[in-house]
Amino acid sequence: MKKSLLACILCFFSLGLFAQEQPKQITLFTNVQVFDGLSDKRFKADVLVEGNLIKQISKEPLMVVQTDNVSIIDGQGMTLMPGLIDNHWHTVFNFWSISKLLNADLAHLGINAGHHSGKTLLRGFTTVRDVGGNSFGVKRAIDEGTIIGPRIYPSGPTISQTSGHGDFLAPNAVPSNPDQALDYIQRTGHTIIADGVPEVTKRTREALRMGATQIKVMAGGGVSSLYDPLDVTQYTKAEAEAMVEVAASWNTYVAIHANTDDAIQIWVRAGAKSVEHAFLITEETAKLMAEKGAWFSMQPIINDEDAIRFEDPISTAKFVEVTDGLDNAIALAKKYKVKTAFGTDILFDARLGEKQGKLLAKLKRWYTPYEILKMATSVNAELVKLCGPRDPYPHPIGVIKESAYADLILVDGNPLENIDLVADPENKFKVIMKDGVLYKNNLNK
Repeated sequence: MKKSLLACILCFFSLGLFAQEQPKQITLFTNVQVFDGLSDKRFKADVLVEGNLIKQISKEPLMVVQTDNVSIIDGQGMTLMPGLIDNHWHTVFNFWSISKLLNADLAHLGINAGHHSGKTLLRGFTTVRDVGGNSFGVKRAIDEGTIIGPRIYPSGPTISQTSGHGDFLAPNAVPSNPDQALDYIQRTGHTIIADGVPEVTKRTREALRMGATQIKVMAGGGVSSLYDPLDVTQYTKAEAEAMVEVAASWNTYVAIHANTDDAIQIWVRAGAKSVEHAFLITEETAKLMAEKGAWFSMQPIINDEDAIRFEDPISTAKFVEVTDGLDNAIALAKKYKVKTAFGTDILFDARLGEKQGKLLAKLKRWYTPYEILKMATSVNAELVKLCGPRDPYPHPIGVIKESAYADLILVDGNPLENIDLVADPENKFKVIMKDGVLYKNNLNK
């Protein structure tokens, strides 16, 4: 009996030691033209991936011994580039209509969000900054390997004032009663209504406790909400300063939804680091953003065949107003050298999600292919990484360099010359790797 017990114990420890000594997966990309996310020129190189990191980049041929844990991919002269980053994404809001979403069972919604996250990854977006919605469960499932999807930097519930962009209560649900239960969308952690310094302080801390990497606040009027005109400034200076202070105490930052001068100026002066949208800014605000180092987190939302279609005329009219301001906002950001990031803000329509790469390509209206690709890789990574020690993924992203995460796309063609290649990931992205794992390899098709 004692011998059998000892044998089991020894077997247990030997199995544990064997598991620890399993060799890392190695992938060698040969014969590729590298766009590293930084330079405006490609260079021919071999790229060696070991585990989930880029181990070596060499302009001389690299040799590896072919074993069970080694894969060699001949890139056939194609472009190897970093995985794309979407800096304004909504993991749980991008595929259902708003009417369906507001009353969706949380488990049902999460399952569908996981399914669509796999599609996001296979469009070449290996990282997203989620700026609103309870995506924590989807993120954990991706990180654990239960489902596939991009790295998610979650904001968790958007914080909104009463009557703000995140208030989806009925217009006549007054007066509010603190003893009443929260409405469903608040109880499920997608948004939260908070008013006054004590309450916004508490709600910000709650979002951080949930695992938010940054805080998302509704600071001005929005398109998809019915009660707040675009010109409305949301939250007072004291409330703004309180939320920024709480985020800073956790060594992270506040991103704000805002479009107009008054709202943006209050929040940027309070210390907000990322302004989402900013479609209706003037020169004064652009100067202030540049002076304070605040980011212009821009989305190429145009009133064209790919526009979001809303269910009500109020939102439709507001959508037209903000999209009419985009050309001017980008021109001002360029003039004053405001740090600019790219995101899509795809909402309420799975068919739009399929056009994520097409939206990136639409930036050619204002930027060169190199500027677009750099923005969607290394520049976007700078904004993502503003969360400092809250960063769940500590290695570099958005670049091809040694010790960076092995998030890589092999593109059939040169996107530095033809940016429209990113609009057709199904056919033009031959290989997609995230975290050293191959999720797509269509080189022989």
